[in-house]
Amino acid sequence: MPGASFAEAVAGDLEALVELLGILFAQEAELSPDPDKQRRALELILADPSRARIYVARDGGTVIAMVALHFTISTAEGGKAAWLEDCIVHPSHQRRGIGKALLGHALAQARSAGATRVTLLTDGDNARAQALYRKLGFQPSSMLAMRLKLG
Repeated sequence: MPGASFAEAVAGDLEALVELLGILFAQEAELSPDPDKQRRALELILADPSRARIYVARDGGTVIAMVALHFTISTAEGGKAAWLEDCIVHPSHQRRGIGKALLGHALAQARSAGATRVTLLTDGDNARAQALYRKLGFQPSSMLAMRLKLG
């Protein structure tokens, strides 16, 4: 992982983030890439870091990975909690420890922001991602994710 650095995403990263989400959503059974939707959502996130933040890994000046943290309040935890999503390392940079290091960075940022819990969803058949999340301390939950699309 030599040369990789981690930081909060900035507006100039937008197109690289849209590209990474396209790669991610093409792999996921329930999602599909839509660059216009992804761009709109990313612009909203970048405009209001109190609600969510995107962290990136850069190799030189090039964005090669991303992860998002969305903040909420947990009544169960009695305070701030975070939802982690959109974790993707560009295929040309995978298997170098970048994802693990970027996730570690994002988790440290969640702690420093006062989050008491981080929750995520992962595809049920993505054993590689699940193994990584377990290495970082995530545990399977008995809670079942359910969705209702409203629009």
